[in-house]
Amino acid sequence: MRKPRIYHPETLTVGQEIALSEDAAGHVGRVLRMSSGQALELFDGSNLVFDAEISRVDKRNVTVKILQSRAESRESPLHLHLGQVMSRGEKMEFTIQKSIELGVNVITPLFSERCGVKLDAERQAKKIQQWRKIAVGACEQCGRNVVPEIREAMTLEAWCTEQDSALKLNLHPRAQQSINTLPQPVERVRLLIGPEGGLSAEEIAMTGRHGFTDILLGPRVLRTETTALTVITALQVRFGDLG
Repeated sequence: MRKPRIYHPETLTVGQEIALSEDAAGHVGRVLRMSSGQALELFDGSNLVFDAEISRVDKRNVTVKILQSRAESRESPLHLHLGQVMSRGEKMEFTIQKSIELGVNVITPLFSERCGVKLDAERQAKKIQQWRKIAVGACEQCGRNVVPEIREAMTLEAWCTEQDSALKLNLHPRAQQSINTLPQPVERVRLLIGPEGGLSAEEIAMTGRHGFTDILLGPRVLRTETTALTVITALQVRFGDLG
């Protein structure tokens, strides 16, 4: 059986004995029903992997001992910052989970003119917390040892005005360039994915004023969650570590 991979939110050191976080302890103790002496693989976001052994298990707590560490990077050479206008329900969760599996480094949830999601401050905070848990789970599953940043939500215009040396890309059905015609090399990309209804003409003009390049993805109209994953995959094939 493959050793379970568990994220620990604090810095790990070989030889120390630690208590797993509440969520991790519940998963290891109650879901997986693991017991003392069994092996785990931990990571703390430092791009190191830690081999560990369970010391004690009770109803609420799991204690493990860190045995050894090793460097094991699965990060792409392409740094990707996804600005995703929020989609409804599970679509946003799906986009976050799968884009992290594909190698995205930073995700910023965005509000736009046609965004169908309305959140007050309390619900927004809960959503961000939930999305950060999804990010951790995606890393545990796919083998990444650095947890991507899920930023606080902001408006589309505020995100577009941020200073960034990355290549800025926005999809447009009448664009003259495609991913395959972008000049190489590219090491950093800031990718904007709009809402289900698309960006307004004013918003598209605004992205152009802030240095975004319009690109054409293909002849078919894709749903917003399909679009993000398709573009990320294409970028990783051309500039990153896929294919």
